[in-house]
Amino acid sequence: MAYESIPLEAFHETFKSTTELSSVALGAKVVKVSDEFFAEAFHLLKVEPAPSLKGQFGPNGALYSGWETRRHNPSYDWCIIKLGTLGTIVGFDIDTTHFNGNEGPEVSVDAIIDSSLDEHDVDNANWMEILPRVPLGPSQRHLFKIPETARVKFVKLNMYPDGGIARFRVYGNVAPVQPDSPQEVFDLAHVFAGGRVTFMSDQHFGVGANLILPGRGKDMGDGWETKRSRQKGHKDWVIIKLGTPGHLGTVEIDTAHFKGNFPETCELHALYSEDEVPDSDAADWTQVLSPVKLGPHRRHFFALEADGSVAYTHVKLTIYPDGGIKRVRVYGTKGPYPTTADLAARPSDSVETDAAAPLESAPVAIKPVKTIPVLPLTPEAFSPFGQVIQAYGDHTAAPPGTKITPANQGSATKFHKLSLLESSYPAGPRASSGLSVYRCNPTKIVSGGVELKVVERHPYTNQAFIPMGGGGIQGDEALKEPGSAYLVVVAHNGADDKPDFNTLRAFVASAGQGIMYNTAIWHQPMTVLYKPMDFTCVETQIGNGDKADCEILELEAGEVVMLALPRH
Repeated sequence: MAYESIPLEAFHETFKSTTELSSVALGAKVVKVSDEFFAEAFHLLKVEPAPSLKGQFGPNGALYSGWETRRHNPSYDWCIIKLGTLGTIVGFDIDTTHFNGNEGPEVSVDAIIDSSLDEHDVDNANWMEILPRVPLGPSQRHLFKIPETARVKFVKLNMYPDGGIARFRVYGNVAPVQPDSPQEVFDLAHVFAGGRVTFMSDQHFGVGANLILPGRGKDMGDGWETKRSRQKGHKDWVIIKLGTPGHLGTVEIDTAHFKGNFPETCELHALYSEDEVPDSDAADWTQVLSPVKLGPHRRHFFALEADGSVAYTHVKLTIYPDGGIKRVRVYGTKGPYPTTADLAARPSDSVETDAAAPLESAPVAIKPVKTIPVLPLTPEAFSPFGQVIQAYGDHTAAPPGTKITPANQGSATKFHKLSLLESSYPAGPRASSGLSVYRCNPTKIVSGGVELKVVERHPYTNQAFIPMGGGGIQGDEALKEPGSAYLVVVAHNGADDKPDFNTLRAFVASAGQGIMYNTAIWHQPMTVLYKPMDFTCVETQIGNGDKADCEILELEAGEVVMLALPRH
């Protein structure tokens, strides 16, 4: 097998468009090893560079961050690794950092091509050499490039005869996992779907490639984080090449673990390009998410303003002014993004008998509709329309500026004035503030969606709804098994003094979240899912049924709007 030694300074140019298939962050793991007497082989796959443990000793001897075997092996040692995902291999980084005098003198690498088995024995006849026996030196990185292999799931690192290796990194290209249906929604940017981060303006504290990894990570170190900016108007950005050209629907921006260093705002652009790394300043970037506020340590969900009939190959996430983001999920389809809801029954949408399941209506004809994705409610996404009222177990995850103090002699925590009451009624009939209770029955769900039929607004006051719990005392009137989810659907007023459906947004809230609608915001009447719920309503009103209290607007026949619920 041919190979090429690569100088360290050429690392980025050689492997910049590849993925580290052996990273533990992708789920790679050691499945078998010949010996690990001095240092366990799992260290080989760790993301962080090997630290020095000089002067530290365990029961078997000096400690090392790496894989180290016993001395005097008459043959060789080996380690079998299951890669994080199926892929083709193009090179390796074999690092002996801090192993000086006890480094493995030589190594080779074998692979099993296109295997569906989960483990392999060292004597399996299907092992194929992909890197021949090469020499290693003490305490240094060794880069090797090989011709691209067929798809590989397992590799075997052979060390002759024994010794230590700090890190073993396998670089290659992911075999993309994507749905067959052009209408199935999936994360177009995910590394397992073939997504790749191709450009970062800065990655001082955390590399951009982390953005498309699976899961939510373990700490601040496995996200993308830029250095602090000192110039007014500064911005940082990252370009992601999607796994396949796709039609965009929604985006998830996760700031997990970034509590005091999350970006203030972000925006998203997209374009179609044959280039691996399009020009960041090209004029054909299309804005698909206007600047939005971000908060600490949470997942943010936003509906994109993309034309569902247009396919894109790249997205550019811009953050202001700097900071850290854990993950980016770009949800869309390979075919045109649905703009028509299929209201006909599907086999998977049969009527459920479980009381907790959605109510399903009878099949009806297919209608052309405007489809709005229903996204989890977050304070930042809802901020143009009102406030989210909730507590936070991690106080650093509360929106910046929230006043939090102990209460009740330390047995409680108070989150102060999450929203203020407003009233701007004109002179005349006297309006008063009070508390009301709404008992809401679950709405009907048609093929995974809810049809929006009516909206309302309160021209002179804001209005809050706070979910109430269930009852447990015999004979009381509280709900015994209340629901835990409800819809929040909002829109700004348009130039015609009617709802601007281009601003329509839909959220699903939990029973642990209350909401305050800003004055004059159009919204759907309280709509609960799956089970009944009680709400305390905090409102100001005259109480005579006048439009000054509540203006109701029924959608016309041509304004059919379907709220597409998230599928779990």
